[in-house]
Amino acid sequence: MSARQTSLAEAAAVAVGGGVVAGATGSLVGLTVPAAAIGAVNGALAGWRRIYDWSSARGHVAFVLDSSWALATTASGIFANVVGLASRTSGYVPELSTRQNRHVYRAGFRPRKGYAITLGNVVSGGGDVDVPRRARLVTDHEDVHVWQARWFGPLYPLLYGAWLIVGGAVGAVAWATSRRRRGDRFAATVESAAYYLNPFEWWAYSRDAAWPPSGVVQGFGWRRPVVKPLAQVRHPRTAR
Repeated sequence: MSARQTSLAEAAAVAVGGGVVAGATGSLVGLTVPAAAIGAVNGALAGWRRIYDWSSARGHVAFVLDSSWALATTASGIFANVVGLASRTSGYVPELSTRQNRHVYRAGFRPRKGYAITLGNVVSGGGDVDVPRRARLVTDHEDVHVWQARWFGPLYPLLYGAWLIVGGAVGAVAWATSRRRRGDRFAATVESAAYYLNPFEWWAYSRDAAWPPSGVVQGFGWRRPVVKPLAQVRHPRTAR
């Protein structure tokens, strides 16, 4: 069987499996058909590109979560894939996608220039991933968001969005009452509180060994990483 035939066979099998699991999940809330459609489309794309690592438990968990609890974020990932597929310059990266339980684009859907963004199981805006630091941004930061979306499911965008709003308001108050006198810029203070201090970002930057990031206002918010860097977890001896 050729590589193309293998991809087609996996696409069909994962589409059917994803549709069945998603349909069963959707039936619990009276949304059998739309849920099944999301699961099937995600399965077809994921199978065609062979992103799920079927040789590990992690790959099976990724597939099940994408097709059930995380269906809402999986739908957003389909949107990101559509944007990527529609552009000739999206730059899909098989090396960071195949059997990695995610899709990765150098460009694709990028609402903010220079920043990577993760929607569901799709990482867009990876940039020049041939550069080791940029590749690590995908594997050690954005991949954390992929799994946050899976574990938190429909709560993830709600919690993330709520923090953006409330955190932004807190940042504005902090700037007006204290940070302004220290010479901090209003926009930087608000962004620090709304984005960088968001627990989901704190988690991801910590895993990427990048806490505190350069964009956060100095001396504002979390002082230490919340978890160990993934590099240290993978290679505890060499990371010391």
